[in-house]
Amino acid sequence: MADTVNSQITDSVTQSNVKVLADAPAMAMGSLYQTMAHSLGILMENAVAAQQNMSAIAQAATAQGVNMIYAVDTAAASAATSKILDGKTTS
Repeated sequence: MADTVNSQITDSVTQSNVKVLADAPAMAMGSLYQTMAHSLGILMENAVAAQQNMSAIAQAATAQGVNMIYAVDTAAASAATSKILDGKTTS
């Protein structure tokens, strides 16, 4: 028995190996681009969620500030009224 392999088979295997090796950098870059795009998408989702949360906080702070402004006038009027009713016109 001969231990030789047909040269066409060795050429085919060699070419297949070369093709796999030649495709490796492109596959690696493709995987890297997909990973970066996915990470950027998550980053944008987090940014939108943070903006929505900050908007809700800003609205709540504005409402609380307006309530405090209205409460100041009520407290002053209440104090003045109680002073008048008690007969104390000086502070």
